Amino acid sequence: MNVSLLDLKAQYRQIAPEVQRAVAEVFDSQYFVLGPQVARLEEKIADYCKSRYAVGVASGSDALLVSLMALDIGAGDEVITTPYTFFATLSAITRLGAKPVLVDIEPETYNMDTSLIEALITPRTKAIIPVHLYGQCADMQPILELAKEYKLAVIEDAAQAIGATYAKDDNIRQAGSMGISGCLSFFPTKNLGGCGDGGMVLSNNPEFAEKVRMLRVHGSKVRYYHQLVGCNSRLDSLQAAVLLVKLKYLDEWTNKRIKNAEYYNKLFKNAGLEKQIILPQVQYNNRHVYNQYVVRVDNRDKLREHLKQNGVITEIYYPLPLHLQECFAYLGYTAGDLPNAEAAAECSLALPIYAELTEQMQYYVVDKIKEFYEKIIM
Repeated sequence: MNVSLLDLKAQYRQIAPEVQRAVAEVFDSQYFVLGPQVARLEEKIADYCKSRYAVGVASGSDALLVSLMALDIGAGDEVITTPYTFFATLSAITRLGAKPVLVDIEPETYNMDTSLIEALITPRTKAIIPVHLYGQCADMQPILELAKEYKLAVIEDAAQAIGATYAKDDNIRQAGSMGISGCLSFFPTKNLGGCGDGGMVLSNNPEFAEKVRMLRVHGSKVRYYHQLVGCNSRLDSLQAAVLLVKLKYLDEWTNKRIKNAEYYNKLFKNAGLEKQIILPQVQYNNRHVYNQYVVRVDNRDKLREHLKQNGVITEIYYPLPLHLQECFAYLGYTAGDLPNAEAAAECSLALPIYAELTEQMQYYVVDKIKEFYEKIIM
């Protein structure tokens, strides 16, 4: 049996006629940049994420960048974030001349360990960027409390977490709605993915949202009159049209991912693999949307090769934490400085979790993992 990491073709087959009609409407209008489709998507995403405003940009990476720009973060400033994330989280900070200050992660959730943040705050600290990794919100309450106490901005990197909720108490909050900015990505592999790059900035602050709108079009409100030095980061109408179709199915697809995660958990427990595999942990009463289903395993690389030989494709998110990347050597971190992130990079493995995955496929994946460990024990 072959089990791919993600099957976008299977997803597309369900909605192909709707997508093709939506794309045809864009071509009929010949309005390819921003325009009515983008405005409609912004309205619907803001409503879905329980945010007052949403501003479409060219990518999730740009959502982070323009958020930092809107806060006037630059040379000499410090931004606290995690080393265990996609490259764009740190590159947005460094491109503006600011310095990333890195917090180790919680081993159970892979999100930043909030107990370590306060000790890293200095007079130069301007913002905190928590990353809702793999589809689960970081522990936001202590982050928001620290931000209020020290007058810091909070930018949520929610690129992998649209639809996730944070529920430490009775106040259930949507990913991306808690800081001054929430950054979404619509890269094709995301739970809500377009047909190319795309992103969005969420905010409840009208002045901030307006500044982001200006920054995405070269810093102008009126064409050819520039109040700010912005950039070209406009969301395409084609992306918006496709995303408007897919948004209608997002909760259905997300619920299937959650169901698949629960079935994996059941299969692994029944297989008696508790010593070899640590399953994903859901914190509090959060809604984890499983952009990735990541387990921690013994003999990760050999297991991955065994699965590949048996037709099961997996992925490593992420094989080298950012503090050990060559381009960030100037920050001065060395191996051992952030041990939980380094350990996760060495033993974590993402298994297929997409909505179209069948129980038969999942059983096959777990059976092949069990087969691998039985060979080792024997």
